[in-house]
Amino acid sequence: MAAGLGLGFLAVLVIVLWISSPYPDSGPGGALHLAAGLWLLAHGTELVRYETLSGVPAPVGVTPLLLVALPVLLMRRAARLGGACDDDEEVLPATAVFSAVLCGYLAVGALATVYAAGGPMPADPISAAWHVPLVAVLAAAGGVWGAKGRPLGPLPNWLPRGVRRGFVRPRYALALRAGAGGALVLLGGGALLVGASLAWHGAQVQASFLSLTGVWSGRFAVLLLALALIPNAMVWGAAYALGPGFALGAGVTATPLGSGSAPALPRFPLLEALPAAGPGTPLTWAAVGVPVVAGLAVGWFAVRRAREVSYGETALTAALGAVVCGLAMAGLAAASAGPLGSRRLAEFGPVWWATGAAAFAWTLVLAVPVAVGVHAWRYRPAAGPVAVGADGDADGDVPVGGGWHDSGVRELRWELMRKASGTLVPEIAPEPVAPPVPVAPEPAVRVARRAVTVVAGLDLGPAPVAPVAPVDPPVPAVPSVAGVRVLARRKPPV
Repeated sequence: MAAGLGLGFLAVLVIVLWISSPYPDSGPGGALHLAAGLWLLAHGTELVRYETLSGVPAPVGVTPLLLVALPVLLMRRAARLGGACDDDEEVLPATAVFSAVLCGYLAVGALATVYAAGGPMPADPISAAWHVPLVAVLAAAGGVWGAKGRPLGPLPNWLPRGVRRGFVRPRYALALRAGAGGALVLLGGGALLVGASLAWHGAQVQASFLSLTGVWSGRFAVLLLALALIPNAMVWGAAYALGPGFALGAGVTATPLGSGSAPALPRFPLLEALPAAGPGTPLTWAAVGVPVVAGLAVGWFAVRRAREVSYGETALTAALGAVVCGLAMAGLAAASAGPLGSRRLAEFGPVWWATGAAAFAWTLVLAVPVAVGVHAWRYRPAAGPVAVGADGDADGDVPVGGGWHDSGVRELRWELMRKASGTLVPEIAPEPVAPPVPVAPEPAVRVARRAVTVVAGLDLGPAPVAPVAPVDPPVPAVPSVAGVRVLARRKPPV
């Protein structure tokens, strides 16, 4: 069902564009073959274009990342529905659901590969043999894991319990969050760079868009392809900001320090936003601000909200976050790159290992000191009580009351409990401060960060009660009762 829905969606889209085209190149059979090829391309499979000017078959391996979301979401949904059940149904094992969904999906994928071989852009069988199973396995595993309630880590049960527990420790959860935050900042910065470059080359982009085709159906197809390639452009912009840049062909790389002369690229709106050939300028050098912000984000998210965490633990968490960020950017760079032809266009896009190494280095250098500094600033010791004299002036800055009172732990924890509980724990208003008594010879104590001054030497006994006139007739006194036991009130059983 998941494979059929993905194929059906692309088939309907291609058929609509084929019907609306005034000059179709082939019949409906060719359109359906092309839809099967696009479905395989959404899994990362390389397509082969045989109709070229040179007569040499040209591979097309740049996968639109937005198109990958279609099979991933459908496959994950299918695995999740297969692992769920109603109250009156038997719960299937996770391995059975995973194997059944995966086998059905791969069977449809094999048929689609054979069917796409008769179209204008057939799929490479070797590329389809490992790209389609890889995407299906990852999506099905995520769906089954979500259906089973996300158990103790995503690792199988045959691994030791200690290993599975290690992957759910707060350190690793924070490292994943910090690394994901850094990767999102890099992608956001890449999107900002791409948008600024598109606006800077607005005239060239518009001319390229209008020159490709003159009918609305063709322009709509070009617009859909450009939208599907926006995530790729974001990854390329992030690689450009990190320093390694991206390849525009064999031996040509675009970096902030300079860009080489690119070969004859196809006319496409997104390609018109590429930086001009030549050395870098201060405007291109400003792109390095993106990885700087990403490193700061990793360091900020790596700090755990607990006072007992040491500085070494915080630094280690930040370093693990840098590793996660580097791995994420390496995977995205590998998925967004690929060949666009033969010879000089065989290399197109960022180099995955260089992009991942640059992301790891930038975030590691910046995240570790930022995390340690944020931890030291957030959990700095509070000012302790200060001894004051009878006239209310401080006699010195010597704290009193012991280490527990010096650290301010009680005040900090009470404030955190009040914020977390919302309106359950009200904020205690400060009590009015009593005026100092001039006759008190003993020194008073004033506690820092509180609006209450405790003054020694005051008579805090009960106030004298005025005599009450006797009542006629007198009320008999209630005799005292001995042997009475007062039981604590208990809650009724649920």
